[in-house]
Amino acid sequence: MRAINTIRMGGIEVLPLIEGGKGISASTGLSAGHWASTGGVGTLSAVNADSYDGNGNIIPQIYKAKTRRERQLELIDYAVEGGIAQVEIAHELSGGRGRVHANFLWEMGAAETIVTRILESTKGLVHGLTCGAGMPYRLSDIAAKFNIYYYPIVSSGRAFQALWKRSYHKTGELLGGVVYEDPWRAGGHNGLSNSENPLEPQDAYPRVVELRRVMTLLGLKDVPIIMAGGVWWLEEWEHWLDNPEIGPVAFQFGTRPLLTKESPIPMAWKRRLRTLKKGDVYLNRFSPTGFYSSAVNNAFIQELRERSERQVAYSSEPTDLHTVPYGVGPRKRLVFITPEDVVRIQEWEKEGFTEALRTPDSTLVFVAPEKAYEIQQDQANCMGCLSECRFSNWQQKAPNYTTGRRADPRSFCIQKTLQTIAHIEGDGGEEIADHNLMFGGTNAWRFAEDPFYANGYIPTVKELIERILTGK
Repeated sequence: MRAINTIRMGGIEVLPLIEGGKGISASTGLSAGHWASTGGVGTLSAVNADSYDGNGNIIPQIYKAKTRRERQLELIDYAVEGGIAQVEIAHELSGGRGRVHANFLWEMGAAETIVTRILESTKGLVHGLTCGAGMPYRLSDIAAKFNIYYYPIVSSGRAFQALWKRSYHKTGELLGGVVYEDPWRAGGHNGLSNSENPLEPQDAYPRVVELRRVMTLLGLKDVPIIMAGGVWWLEEWEHWLDNPEIGPVAFQFGTRPLLTKESPIPMAWKRRLRTLKKGDVYLNRFSPTGFYSSAVNNAFIQELRERSERQVAYSSEPTDLHTVPYGVGPRKRLVFITPEDVVRIQEWEKEGFTEALRTPDSTLVFVAPEKAYEIQQDQANCMGCLSECRFSNWQQKAPNYTTGRRADPRSFCIQKTLQTIAHIEGDGGEEIADHNLMFGGTNAWRFAEDPFYANGYIPTVKELIERILTGK
């Protein structure tokens, strides 16, 4: 295994090992601070992070306002206070070593407002901003305001070129690196385009070579590329090191840090990671963001799949195909379906899926009454955690704060499920974990086969970094 040398990033020499930011409360100041203390780059999530009371207890995020817009203002305050708390923790634990980055989603609700307010209160404590889940064209403007480095997350050279031409060229000196996130292998939300087949993963190497070609043409040949998604043992990536086609490169680990002593996720989640088999992480499009995402194929995902399978098209008026009237909702308003679908619906109703919910695509999905009630309550309780949500039809643009489309019952409240799984209390909780969204990279099955984790071993972040530096 070749020596893994330091790389210049964020104005200093650091280990080319980056902790990937992981959504709500899955990468915190605790994990990021310990990662940075080893000389690498720790990344905390600035997405609705936890804040604490005077006794160090997590402050529950309870929403009291009546309207979604008012609840979003409450969410912003929670997110800012939480982000500040996590930055301060990371800074203290890092001991001035490595770098501390903050990660956020471009499509999260009030993203610019939240990040700006966090940075205003933590000047000098955050060394870089990473951002994806959309086209974060104003990322460079935020970074320039605070004179810190920025790290856009892209999945192709074409996407980066578009961002550079639109805005990044104005602040190229603060571009600390470009994160290439493999859209088939990374955990969480991925940048898979409509022209790419989710079932046919492409090799990362030629895609990163193309990204480097684009960057070189733009005068960025010495700016590091950070490979994210599918990285486990560095010996498998040895041919990327000191490779002129790739150039300066670092590696991001999102999934492996989940199974460390400093990882904030509950034990139920950690135990589930040990049981996964190849293929157990499912690339799906149920997210209310509209993006593809990778998550463990647990009961939560299976219910969403089954929900969409119990679906038929309808017409508001009779047509040559849709000839059979069917009553929807408490008032049994008539729509028209095909005779073939009548048979399917009757079978679903016998199984207890008696509630028909309309989708924005002129279809009906059939669910049990208790699930219909849950969906409708979650939609009504929307707090604007995304800039636009297909599950609740929320949109943060005034004056109406709505997409104008029907809310989609085939999706889910992402804020609710991520908060729930991240805050399972005690040593149990397997049932709760199984029925909530559990993000993970497609290589998560390797926990069960990697001898480093044998006999239930959970390393510290320091031990994990030492292991990674051996190539394993």
